[in-house]
Amino acid sequence: MSDNTVEIPQQAFDWYDEYAHGDIDRRTFITRISSVAVSGLAISTIAASLTPNYAKAEQVSFNDPDITASYVEFDSPNGHGTGSGYFVVPKGQSEKLGTVLVVHENRGLNPYIKDVARRVAKAGYIAFAPDALFPLGGYPGNDDDGRKMQRSMDRDKMEEDFKAAALFLKSHEKGNQKLAVVGFCFGGYISNMLAANLPNVVDAAVPFYGTPGKDDVVNKVKGPLLIHFAGLDKRVNATWPDYKKVLDANNADYTAHTYKDVNHGFHNDSTSRYDQQAAELAWQRTLSFFAAHLAAKTKTTTLAF
Repeated sequence: MSDNTVEIPQQAFDWYDEYAHGDIDRRTFITRISSVAVSGLAISTIAASLTPNYAKAEQVSFNDPDITASYVEFDSPNGHGTGSGYFVVPKGQSEKLGTVLVVHENRGLNPYIKDVARRVAKAGYIAFAPDALFPLGGYPGNDDDGRKMQRSMDRDKMEEDFKAAALFLKSHEKGNQKLAVVGFCFGGYISNMLAANLPNVVDAAVPFYGTPGKDDVVNKVKGPLLIHFAGLDKRVNATWPDYKKVLDANNADYTAHTYKDVNHGFHNDSTSRYDQQAAELAWQRTLSFFAAHLAAKTKTTTLAF
């Protein structure tokens, strides 16, 4: 369970998940929260605990001496024309490195996802985190507006932007032509989508609590995939049995882990859904997966962490 001291009823987590994914509006969310009798806790306290506090999420500082971070643009001719993202590289590396596309949730490139990109770079890879909201001016500084902006966008064009970002990163001059993608929630879907649409481009995919790609392409998935599920995430977990059948029929290379008694978003350390034990285990497994699949072909050893 989370180490947060506020004891939140599971119903509240479920309602927040509905709210965060557009199934209910904020007024309905707050109304439902008010119906939960929690001794000593105000409605505002529960709501504040469920919504992100990004001051908690910085594990690697933007000015960490071991990395260099910048914003770069890329061409997306089938999407919005031009995309942009947060590009982070280990400092002082002369050899070409494996590359990792880091994909945000359904609200744009928020501080948590930028921090994940920095963690990837600290682990020895080139990280690139595109912002789907770039065509609208970028992440607006808060998640509520970010969700509204992302819902307003053409979904097909947005997916084309992520395909273009994957191709851009795969061929980057600093990279070793090995590409992984890791994503969270919506980003988990994008990870699965890219594995299906670009099976010869994506060398490894790590969806965190993400739904599978669309039916017309999902049967192209071959992996490798490392799939992380939250035990209490009924919405996403309901899609797994059918996805598993497809992967098995494809003879796909995949490993799936379900983390017991944790909520959707358990890796996000800015909210009460965060579970430190599960998040650290999932991340260590992710780094090991990267080490196994992102080494250049000429390498005889993998990075150690």
